[in-house]
Amino acid sequence: MAQPRVQGVADPVELLALATSLATDAAQLLRDGLDHVHDVDTKSSLTDMVTASDRASERLVVDGIRRARPDDAILGEEGTADAGTSGVRWVIDPLDGTTNFLYGLPAFAVSIAVEVDGVTEVGVVVDAARGETFTARRGGGAHLDGRPIRCTDAGQLATALVGTGFSYDAARRARQGAVVAQVLPLVRDIRRVGAAAIDLCWVAAGRLDAFYEKGLAPWDLGAGALLASEAGAVVGDLDGGPPSGAFTLAAAPAVFEPLRALLAAHGAGDA
Repeated sequence: MAQPRVQGVADPVELLALATSLATDAAQLLRDGLDHVHDVDTKSSLTDMVTASDRASERLVVDGIRRARPDDAILGEEGTADAGTSGVRWVIDPLDGTTNFLYGLPAFAVSIAVEVDGVTEVGVVVDAARGETFTARRGGGAHLDGRPIRCTDAGQLATALVGTGFSYDAARRARQGAVVAQVLPLVRDIRRVGAAAIDLCWVAAGRLDAFYEKGLAPWDLGAGALLASEAGAVVGDLDGGPPSGAFTLAAAPAVFEPLRALLAAHGAGDA
């Protein structure tokens, strides 16, 4: 896809166009690599994997940003860390759902968030397996393939479909599993997709009533949190603050507070 050249400006509309173009191209790269996954390494643990496709996707996105906006900062999951001087920072997950990708499970995505002066103004998540493009601009709503989307109007926790995710560390997974055991009887059901960016988009699109996870990185939640918020969901942590690595919860407005209270009561913030 031809990429817009927007050097020297921080117009969110133009930033969104560039982010969408780059994420679309990177998603195609991932699809093209499905049949020949190779060069698999591990990072924080034996279950935290990285592939040649992760790295190639990040190179594609980073190269496109540097061509169009050479003064911007860039933070990428696979090691890119450019300081920048423009006040604009790109936060990139080149392959969210690497384990799904390795196993051929159709839930992996490219996620790009764009911050201006520290505030996320643009978010794009391209679900590479489904060919779906989720976009959001602060104050401009959330969209799926160009169509407006809204979170659900779920009214009670007991009928809420809740997504979650788990740590790569085995001991932490055990603690998180204990929390799930307390939550499960009090909600409709639990889903574990394995790609936080997609989970947050599914809250935005009404496919989940809520999603929570502890330990997300900036590239995991940057774009998806904006999408969920722009779709009408409440997005925060367990203590009244913004979503972060300490905790991220996104939910339909009527579900957020009872789920927050339930998670806090069972130590989800410490799990």
